[in-house]
Amino acid sequence: MASTAAGKQRIPKVAKVKNKAPAEVQITAEQLLREAKERELELLPPPPKQKITDKEELNDYKLRKRKGYEDNIRKNRTIISNWIKYAQWEESLNEIQRARSIYERALDVDHRNITLWLKYAEMEMKSRQVNHARNIWDRAITILPRANQFWYKYTYMEEMLGNIAGCRQVFERWMEWEPEEQAWHSYINFELRYKEVEKARTIYERYILLRLIIMLLKNWIKYSRFEERHGYIAHSRKVFERAVEFFGEENIDENLYVAFAKFEERQKESERVRVIYKYALDRIPKQQAQALFKNYTMFEKKFGDRRGIEDVIVSKRRFQYEEEVKANPHNYDAWFDYLRLLESDADPDAVREVYERAIANVPPIQEKRHWRRYIYLWINYALYEELEVKDPERTRQVYQACLELIPHKKFTYAKMWLMYGKFEIRQKNLPGARRGLGTAIGKCPKNKLFKGYIELELQLREFDRCRKLYEKYLEFSPENCTTWIKFAELETILGDVDRARAIFELAIGQPRLDMPEVLWKAYIDFEIEQEEYDNTRELYKRLLQRTQHVKVWISYAQFELSIDSSDRLQRCRQIYEEANKGLRSCEEKEERLMLLESWRDYEQEFGSDGSRERVKKLLPEKVKRRRKLTAEDGSDAGWEEYYDYIFPEDSANQPNLKLLAMAKMWKKQQQQEDERLSAKHILYSLHIRQRELLGRQRAALQGYSISSGRTGCGSGMIDFFSVSLDKAFLISAERGASCHYYTTVKNN
Repeated sequence: MASTAAGKQRIPKVAKVKNKAPAEVQITAEQLLREAKERELELLPPPPKQKITDKEELNDYKLRKRKGYEDNIRKNRTIISNWIKYAQWEESLNEIQRARSIYERALDVDHRNITLWLKYAEMEMKSRQVNHARNIWDRAITILPRANQFWYKYTYMEEMLGNIAGCRQVFERWMEWEPEEQAWHSYINFELRYKEVEKARTIYERYILLRLIIMLLKNWIKYSRFEERHGYIAHSRKVFERAVEFFGEENIDENLYVAFAKFEERQKESERVRVIYKYALDRIPKQQAQALFKNYTMFEKKFGDRRGIEDVIVSKRRFQYEEEVKANPHNYDAWFDYLRLLESDADPDAVREVYERAIANVPPIQEKRHWRRYIYLWINYALYEELEVKDPERTRQVYQACLELIPHKKFTYAKMWLMYGKFEIRQKNLPGARRGLGTAIGKCPKNKLFKGYIELELQLREFDRCRKLYEKYLEFSPENCTTWIKFAELETILGDVDRARAIFELAIGQPRLDMPEVLWKAYIDFEIEQEEYDNTRELYKRLLQRTQHVKVWISYAQFELSIDSSDRLQRCRQIYEEANKGLRSCEEKEERLMLLESWRDYEQEFGSDGSRERVKKLLPEKVKRRRKLTAEDGSDAGWEEYYDYIFPEDSANQPNLKLLAMAKMWKKQQQQEDERLSAKHILYSLHIRQRELLGRQRAALQGYSISSGRTGCGSGMIDFFSVSLDKAFLISAERGASCHYYTTVKNN
């Protein structure tokens, strides 16, 4: 039975992964290990401590450990860490001879392993076996002479032992291999620690003449500083002179001359410093002498006179700018930089000369975009004369010369005219300023000129002149709505409401306007501010005769709602109704929808239930439709879906609404039919199942009647139940009953 039960025991099913997409947060192996470490999931108990009590146990322990190490080495001889662990274990037991033997065996395996040599030598030094350590270092530097660690440790050991001669001998052996720069400095520092300056100088001489280091300028500079630090000034200067002669003009470097000049500066030799800088500047290209110029400038600021300082500062950049403007006289940016440099330090005559040279380069093409940078040369020239030199008469001449030069018939610069006018006002020459601006408006009227002139007169509180200027402005540009609005605002501020209203009337009567909606809004706001509500209503009506825009209707309704009157709600609702009627013929259904939504919000706040229901019935139904797209070349570009709105009020859309209602009814009937068919299918399946059960019961009853001698009772009873169930199934199927109904009949 147990085996049968075990056989029948089912293996649990493995859950299928339905979503095989990668998870949003990926877990790495590193993260799993870190979490395991943090949670201490794999804490192993520490190994038990073994207490050795006699020599025999100690020998057994040593034998086991040595056997383990030997086995590890035998498995893989090339793993040097096993050899080192083995030797260090022997060293910990003071078995120096055994450890030495292990290191020697390891060197036979890999004699080029630097770590192995270092551990071997350190062991000998720890055990104070100096001769053994020397022997190991000698073998190491012989086999691996390019491993600098051996040389550093060997020399350090000899110096710590006080064997200065031996240490010097090791350094000499090392220098024969021409090592890197740091090795030479270590040798030099070693000699300096023992006050052997002559030997250090000899090492420097050998060092700077090496084949691999000879072209490094910094080594010559270090040599010179070494001589200077020890008080040998003549030797230091001689090193610099040798370096200048050695590198020559082919490999000339500004850093050498900077260091040479700083050395002479420290020795208070100012004339020598100046000669060095000038010698270098004459031979080094300008673009490669930035640091040289900078240091020369600092030197002149410290020790030179004013003229020398100016020459140093300006000479480099002046030369550069002169080259640029010679190459391209119409490079106005270069002229700007050049003039800015001169304005900071040069005298006015030199600056004027450069300005005259700059403005003489008139653009060859009479197009405004080519003149923009050029005109700023004149502007800077005038500002320099006015602010820096403080010469008003020359400034006036600059402005007049510039204005005569500009071809006003093709284009003009309002900025220049306005600056000239403001300059004359600063000089308290108001008639001259008005004369200049009037000439500008007569020659070349521009929006910016009119605005600047009007702003100027407003600041002077000359309102009659402002009116005249606005009239001229509107004669020049009658379509400019902003000008009309500003003119009306001026009259409103002055308290002349009728004049402001007349200006607005003239404005809206213009045949062409650039921003008519802004003008109408300003006019309406003006009437609202004056509390002329009848005039405002009249304006809205006139505006609606010109345009049926939905925002105008909504603004009109909100205006009526904002007025404090008894019939404001009725007026507002009436406007919404008129707007709805007016927008029925509008092709933009979104605008009509916007109006109805605004109306709905109004009714929700102020209306009754009936009015809310009425507006709700007016809201359209949103449907999705498709339309065919055509490419630019006339080919078929596919179909696109878009949303359309069907308004209940539109008589043309009534068939569409009936069609939608019929479609919904047909869909509902289809769903009911599908439910009825599914119920019939379930009933039929249950009926077949029940017939099978009755067949099995009939066979069982027949067997019972034969055994008991009753032949007729069982079959009659079975036929009765069978007929009853068949009738129940037919009745249920005809009525479209559900599965629950059939189950109830079956149970009964």
